[in-house]
Amino acid sequence: MRENLHRFFRAARGAGVRLSPAESIDAMRAVSKVGFTDRTILRDTFLLTLAKTQDEKKALGDCFDLFFDQPEPQSPPEDGKPNEQDAQGSNAASDSPGETSGGDEQAEGLGQLAQMLLAQDRNQLSAAIANAASAASLSDIRYFTQRGIFSGRILDQMGIQRLRDDLDNLAATNPALAERLTTALDGLRGTVRDTVSQALMLYGREEAENLRNEILRNAPLSRIEPRQVEQMRHLIRQIARRLRERYSKPRKRQRRGHLDVRRTIRRNAAWGGVPFLTAWKRRHRDKPKIVALCDVSGSVARVSDFFLLLIHSLHEVVDDVRSFAFSGHLIEVSDILESKSPEEAMAEIMSKVGFGSSDYGSSLADFEDEWMSAITPQTTVIVLGDARSNNLDPRADIVRRIAERSKRLVWLNPEGRMAWGWGDSEMPRYSTFCTVVRQCATAKQLERAVSDIVASYQ
Repeated sequence: MRENLHRFFRAARGAGVRLSPAESIDAMRAVSKVGFTDRTILRDTFLLTLAKTQDEKKALGDCFDLFFDQPEPQSPPEDGKPNEQDAQGSNAASDSPGETSGGDEQAEGLGQLAQMLLAQDRNQLSAAIANAASAASLSDIRYFTQRGIFSGRILDQMGIQRLRDDLDNLAATNPALAERLTTALDGLRGTVRDTVSQALMLYGREEAENLRNEILRNAPLSRIEPRQVEQMRHLIRQIARRLRERYSKPRKRQRRGHLDVRRTIRRNAAWGGVPFLTAWKRRHRDKPKIVALCDVSGSVARVSDFFLLLIHSLHEVVDDVRSFAFSGHLIEVSDILESKSPEEAMAEIMSKVGFGSSDYGSSLADFEDEWMSAITPQTTVIVLGDARSNNLDPRADIVRRIAERSKRLVWLNPEGRMAWGWGDSEMPRYSTFCTVVRQCATAKQLERAVSDIVASYQ
């Protein structure tokens, strides 16, 4: 039973429930008290000891129902009873001189699997399938392409080869019984397929999600299909959580810095200079401050959607973040992003400034006139946009003044580098004043860029 619990914990993790080894041990101790007899109590025990949020409770409950609801063995027609032809065949065999009593005595000479299928004892078949699945390491299944492999392994463990020999022998001596056994075998194959499909849902979900996320991480954000938007938002929230875990708790050695020799000697003067007490040079760490300017014109609106979601999901790392959106003119959107869901926030932002023709010069002038004081020597300014200003005045002089006031100026451009400087692109002119210039067209590139920005404050 311990092995079953470990498999259940693995399935729960694949369903999105975060389980630490300590939590798994606590759950096993609780289960040892309540037992496995009452499934309702067992289910509630797992929910109380493992789930930490409402989403995890739902995921864990669904996982429990799927894990402990094993597929029922499929019965042949008429509940496995011999048909009229089978009965006539058995009677004919018993009436024939020199032969035994027919089907029953022939069944006694068959292998164990054939006898189970003819008996149609559902409990016995379920137990045999479960034992064979365990022997075939079914919990190792990860991809849908492995369904046929694991189905074959389970049938091999149950004795499918001996059953094939039995069918060959019966085909010559008792065709009716052979047909009945073939029908029962078809039902067994269906049950095994259902068992494998269920295991794939339990154990392959995490691998499938990882594969889907890896594809999304490298997909151009501007080409995400509508059906993938929510998946991408979920991925962005995962990226934000990973960044928070990485940077919200700096290493002690980083905080401590190097040994301060002079202060150490002065502190230990009473002991003749023996360094019982040490003093360390503390490295000054600026608190991260970010000002984000996001182009939400039609060409880059989707990229800005995910970028703003990521920036405003880093509250534990970035103490002060202000966001602005623009196309023809610029507005602050910090309050909108903080008070509304991503869908509602972006709908409101786009209704105010989105989908227009981009005018970088006018938008930069709006920022300088009203919000330039938001930039301090501790501020990192991030501009997300393609730098295409429709042949209007780009106002590169404002970009220069922003760079002079800030700690660094980072420009993230969704376009490929080969397009920079062609047509109405002002990227070469703007990049002159930037600390960092990067192509940022995918979630992977976005994560790397934001990670480097936050890391610079550590």
